[in-house]
Amino acid sequence: MTSKQMVHMNQGQGERSYVSGNAQQNRMKLLIEGAIIDLYSRTSTLLPEMMVIAELGCSFGPNSLSLVLVAVEAIHGYCLQFQQAPPELCVFLNDLPDNDFNTVVKSLVTLRRINDPVVVTGVAPGSFYERLFTSSSVHLVCSSSSLHWLSKVSEVLRRNQIPAYYINEHARREKLPMVLEAYAQQLGEDFRHFLELRAKELVTGGQMVVSIIGRHSDGIAPFHIRDILAQVLSIMASEGVIDKAKFDSFYVPVYGPSKEDLREIIQEEGSFSIKEFLVHDFLIDLDSALVTPSWIANQIRAVHEQIVVQHFGDVMDEFVRITERHWSLDTSLMQEEHVGLAMLTLSVTKA
Repeated sequence: MTSKQMVHMNQGQGERSYVSGNAQQNRMKLLIEGAIIDLYSRTSTLLPEMMVIAELGCSFGPNSLSLVLVAVEAIHGYCLQFQQAPPELCVFLNDLPDNDFNTVVKSLVTLRRINDPVVVTGVAPGSFYERLFTSSSVHLVCSSSSLHWLSKVSEVLRRNQIPAYYINEHARREKLPMVLEAYAQQLGEDFRHFLELRAKELVTGGQMVVSIIGRHSDGIAPFHIRDILAQVLSIMASEGVIDKAKFDSFYVPVYGPSKEDLREIIQEEGSFSIKEFLVHDFLIDLDSALVTPSWIANQIRAVHEQIVVQHFGDVMDEFVRITERHWSLDTSLMQEEHVGLAMLTLSVTKA
């Protein structure tokens, strides 16, 4: 089963729903503003009468429009500064078909209230590992905390029945390089394909600003979001809450690249040039008092519940209980599990 068939966040706006944090989006603000300036500077003296902006992996909730609002305000500001007539804008919000688009559509009224320039809004359901827009039609693409999701699990692991996470610590350490290499290879294929697709859809000189949950360093290192989930599930398998055979066949299509990983892929693919590349600690903007066992359990549940339930059945209440117990036993584990976790934010231009 590919990730586009099963990965979506919990819907609604309750405790178990997913609402994307805005810390990384705030960091993206300057890059998006810079992308708008660069886009105009690369355009001929006859400025475009219409511009298309797309946000990929918009999810839902109060932050689903935050990136495009930054872009719209940046265009307003640029045109006002240089006394140019603003273009009409067309804004598309993309996510997988099972995303809570009812919530997204309700939020579009925020953009429709903007009268100058005219803003036409719409949703574009589908995987960003597929074509979404017509050729040479998009001026700016934004994506926040989405591209660490893979299009599918590595066939090497499935075909050879290699678990992504071994309960036995010795086996886990022995197989870790092989498992990470399989995930890294899939990430390379997916991200390269993503760049190829966006290069077809963006205009010449088009801009793209994305943030990805990844790692600080290159080399052999686990990706903590997937490993936190797997660690709790391994405890559940050891205690007989879930079937061990099912645990061994459970794969999460998520991989966190390093800065070096992404830079190499972008340079090899060749459609984009890198303008800026920032790396930040993943939890640096969070109040440490808020990072409690309960908070961790709810965040993991919101993001991964659909995948876990499809594979194991309705075990999420027990999952939360064990997660809270696991981290309550030693609060230092919460920090240890996030060592090396980073937010990678970059701005690129279509060649």
